[in-house]
Amino acid sequence: MSRSISTPPELKSGAAWLASATQEDVDAFLDGLEENALLALPWIFEFWALPHQLPPAGAWKSWVIMGGRGAGKTRAGAEWVRSMVEGARPLDPGRARRVALVGETFDQVRDVMVMGESGILSCSPPDRRPTWEAGRKRLVWPNGATAQAFSAHQPEALRGPQFDAAWVDELGCAAIDKGTNEPNKFLDPKSSESALPHYSDGRRDDTIQMQYLRAMTSYWADPVVNPVSDFYGGPMVDMSRAHVWAWDARPYPQFPGLDDVWSDARNYSRGHWLSGRSSAQPLANVVAEICEMAGVRDIDVSALYGVVRGFAMQGGITPRGALQSLSIIYGFDALERDGLLVFRMRDASVDAQLWPPQLALDDQDMSLETQRAPEAEIAGRVRLSYVEADGCFEVRAVESIFPDEEDGPTAASEVPLAMTRSEGMRVVDRWLSEARVAQDRARFTLPPSLGWLGPGDVVNLEKDTSTDRYRIDRIERAETIQVEAVRVEPGIYEPAEEEEEGARLAPYVPPVPVTPVFLDLPLMTGAEDPYAPHLAVAASPWPGAVAVYSGLQDAGYELNSKFGTQAVIGTTLSPLRMARSGLWDRGEPLRVELISGEFETALEAGVLSGLNALAIGNGSSDNWEILQFQRAEPVEPGIWDLSLRLRGQLGTDALMPVVWPEGSVVVLLDGRAQQIALAPAARNMARHYRIGSAARPYDDPSYIHTVQAFAGNGLRPLSPCHLRVVQKADGWKLSWVRRTRIGGDDWEAMDVPLGEVAERYLLRILKGEAIRREVVLTNSEWTYSTAQKAVDGIAGAFWVEVAQLSDVFGPGLTERVQVLA
Repeated sequence: MSRSISTPPELKSGAAWLASATQEDVDAFLDGLEENALLALPWIFEFWALPHQLPPAGAWKSWVIMGGRGAGKTRAGAEWVRSMVEGARPLDPGRARRVALVGETFDQVRDVMVMGESGILSCSPPDRRPTWEAGRKRLVWPNGATAQAFSAHQPEALRGPQFDAAWVDELGCAAIDKGTNEPNKFLDPKSSESALPHYSDGRRDDTIQMQYLRAMTSYWADPVVNPVSDFYGGPMVDMSRAHVWAWDARPYPQFPGLDDVWSDARNYSRGHWLSGRSSAQPLANVVAEICEMAGVRDIDVSALYGVVRGFAMQGGITPRGALQSLSIIYGFDALERDGLLVFRMRDASVDAQLWPPQLALDDQDMSLETQRAPEAEIAGRVRLSYVEADGCFEVRAVESIFPDEEDGPTAASEVPLAMTRSEGMRVVDRWLSEARVAQDRARFTLPPSLGWLGPGDVVNLEKDTSTDRYRIDRIERAETIQVEAVRVEPGIYEPAEEEEEGARLAPYVPPVPVTPVFLDLPLMTGAEDPYAPHLAVAASPWPGAVAVYSGLQDAGYELNSKFGTQAVIGTTLSPLRMARSGLWDRGEPLRVELISGEFETALEAGVLSGLNALAIGNGSSDNWEILQFQRAEPVEPGIWDLSLRLRGQLGTDALMPVVWPEGSVVVLLDGRAQQIALAPAARNMARHYRIGSAARPYDDPSYIHTVQAFAGNGLRPLSPCHLRVVQKADGWKLSWVRRTRIGGDDWEAMDVPLGEVAERYLLRILKGEAIRREVVLTNSEWTYSTAQKAVDGIAGAFWVEVAQLSDVFGPGLTERVQVLA
């Protein structure tokens, strides 16, 4: 009589018990088995299986196994088929005589379910192993049971055989180029089955995965191909019970962001995972929805393809602006065709073949004119800022540059669109290539017979020595059809071989104090609140959002403002000496070390339009000079040289010292330094502020506490200019020119706006720093007589100081001049 060794109830399988047992128990267990039992042990799946690989107890019709790669799903399916067809002895009948093996494709059934490493043939003992009949696509067991292989693309073949059981593989397609050619293929360096689908270049392609799932669901939703059964009242294929490979239980974006935690995270970008992709929308749907918002319904978006992971129509953007942003990124045109607004991807496919004899003559008896745009009009460096997908959804930037344009200006764009880095690189590469190719332009005249051509169509234009493709950009229809076109190349729109880089999640870091900088600035655009100061905030690492609380005392705080992006803040590593305002300062570069962010070089026209404004000061809220710079050159990480500057902008020339010393504070005024809330009644009143991570309460130790009072320098009059002193026989005639703090850039006006209730000036006569005379004037000139000088007790030289008066602010910035007498 043989010994019986039972497994402890707390262990989930016999294999788990065997692995944890002592050597004495293992030997006792094996010695207690009869010879036939010992030979059969490797083939007894119930002994080796994990709990999720065993079928559930009780009466059931469908058993769904959900698990990631390596969970043993194929092995579980193969062993279940064995359990259904095999009897107690090799020739004994089992519970099922006819089994259906259904996969995405027939090749998938054969290579994975039948002949795979965990397939039926590999799992069957020699005396029970079935025979594969390739011609009939079926397995035949020694006891006569059969298993027929089917493809999900041939559902009609499943009718009639009256199967006893079925093993159905899940549907799914990898997010990889041409993944639909072989949906079961995947890339995994650790797997022997790692392979590309037929004709795939290995590039990540979320669009093909989405199109695969849309095709599958729409196909089976058609009652013609998926009729409802009269017998059980349901469709032949119940898509409500369909399962897609593969949804991952691991949270997104932690998976795949934490590749140091999960070793298969690097496979995500070109794998079957739906996590992080299921919320994406087809580009065609997004464009259609935006058109619907604008009230445009006669549209055709059938020719659009692409995936939109996230797109924000930020405040103020119109549907037209949103469509323009998407068209620039994805590369499509909006065309009018027969009363429809047609959206079509740019691919440089030819719509018509033209050669000179087909063209008509214009008014100058010319049929074709070609030209090339000057190099100066073409940007050689482009930068795109976007929201990083598959990561922390932070703003990232990519840049592309031609080798011969390393020192040229940068054309920068920013889109509220979630993208991967490789997608961003493909966009900027396409922009550069399009710009270079589009230097070649053509003008030609079409006869009425070719009037069906329109903007967006591509023609193959044969010239004397070459044949080029041109996209029609503009058409004028009169007696003749005048066409303007730009050259295109098909290779521009083919996806570049950009290496896919997975986004990484930033590890958790405890909250750190932020760096707040208050700036009580003059009006820059005229749309600001003249009472409220600006606040720039930076931190390393950035906490994601910063909250500003304010109160009359260090208690009872209320939320004042929130900042979602950090400003560009730094300190100077070199002195900046005084320079004349209104002229380019070509002195030594100003070296700056940044806490966060980066600078950009700009065109001269861009600087003159307001770009690259920078505040420099000593860190106090009201002592800031505003300058602009054209060139920004990186020296090393975080350190920049700024040169070709415009000093004392917006009237801050009156605050320019002889030198801004090393260690001065700089803040880039690019919109990220925002105004906080401050009521007019709170002007010049000290208030308490607490600034820190918005995820924590304001009494957290990481919060910065400061007390500030603000004069409201948006109300402060600018200093007068051109202060002149002309000596007369009886004294000195003083005159000056008024400046304005609002609307001063209108060159068409006769004079700048006053900006105050009334024109008034405060004029002072000083001996040293002592005020000897003070007068209020209503015009911009005054005479100081020798008699008044004598009354003031001034002998020799004296100073004249003039400031414009504001009813709210009081005296503004002053202009001074010394009079030698």
